[in-house]
Amino acid sequence: MSGIEIQKVTAHIGARVFGIDISKPLDEESAAAVREALNVHKALVFDDVHLDDASQQAFVRHLGDVTTAHPTVSSVDGVPNVLPVDSERGRAANHWHTDVTFVLNPPQASTLRSITLPPYGGETLIASSAAAYRQLPESLRQLADTLWAEHTNDYDYAVPDEEIDEDQAAQRAQFTSIKYRTVHPVVRVHPLTGERGLFIGGFAQRIVGLSPSESRKVLDLLQAYVTRPENILRHRWSPKQLVLFDNRITQHYAVDNYDGRPRRLHRVTAAGDIPVGVDGKESYSIEGDASHYTPVAA
Repeated sequence: MSGIEIQKVTAHIGARVFGIDISKPLDEESAAAVREALNVHKALVFDDVHLDDASQQAFVRHLGDVTTAHPTVSSVDGVPNVLPVDSERGRAANHWHTDVTFVLNPPQASTLRSITLPPYGGETLIASSAAAYRQLPESLRQLADTLWAEHTNDYDYAVPDEEIDEDQAAQRAQFTSIKYRTVHPVVRVHPLTGERGLFIGGFAQRIVGLSPSESRKVLDLLQAYVTRPENILRHRWSPKQLVLFDNRITQHYAVDNYDGRPRRLHRVTAAGDIPVGVDGKESYSIEGDASHYTPVAA
C-alpha cells in the first residue's frame, strides 16, 4: 500500500493513517489506498498535516469533485469551497447528522481540518451507520429496508424558539434561506462496497406514509442503534490534524463541552452520488435546487 500504514482505532469505525504526505499530490496507488482504507474504516485520522485551504481542497479532489462550502451558509472569505466550522458562528452541529442530507446528492465524503482548538473539549464523534444496520434485529432490518424518509433544512435542530437570540435567529434565517426537502431511503446501499447503512440523522424529519409522531418514534428507535457507544469514534482534536469520513455511511456530532472557548475547523466536501435504496430506487427531490452547491457524482 505505497508504504502507507493503517492503524485501526476501534472495532467498528476509525483508523489512523501513517506514511503518506497528503499535502502533496498523491499518485494513483496512494489515492486508491486511501479510498480503500476509507471504505473499510469509515473515518480516517491524519496527524501532523501541513495543509492550507488550497491543499485541503487538492486532497479532497482525489476522491471526487469538490462542492462549494454549503447550499446556504457562507464560505471562508475568498474561498468558496471551504466552510468554516466556527464556534463564533454558533454550535448548531452538536446534534447527530450526516452532512447536507436535505439535498438530492449529499457529499460522499467530508474532511475537517483543525485551525483553532479549545484547551479542552470540542471532540467530534463519528458513528458507523453500517455497524448500526448490522446490529438491528432481523425483523427491524426488514422494516427499515422498506422505509423512506423526508430530510429538510427547514427546522431548528438545536434550540427551541424561546431560547434563540438575534444572532441565532439570523443564522437560522441564512440556513433556511433556500428551503430543501428530499426523500431518501432509510437504508442506503453504499455504491462502492455494497454495504447497507442507516441513512437518517438530524435532517430526517418524517417517514413517508407515517404521521410526525409515528415518524419520530421510528426514527428514534433506529437512531439509537447508530449512537451506541460501540459504534462511535470519539476524536479528540490536536493541532495540524485532518479527519476524513465517509458521509454516505456515517453520522457525526460536535461535542459542545468547551465553555465557549474558540474552536474552528475548516470543512471541504467531495460531491456525492444520488442515494440508492435496497430496492434499487433513487432518492428524489421535493423542493429546492442544489445545483449551485454540488455536481452529481457518477
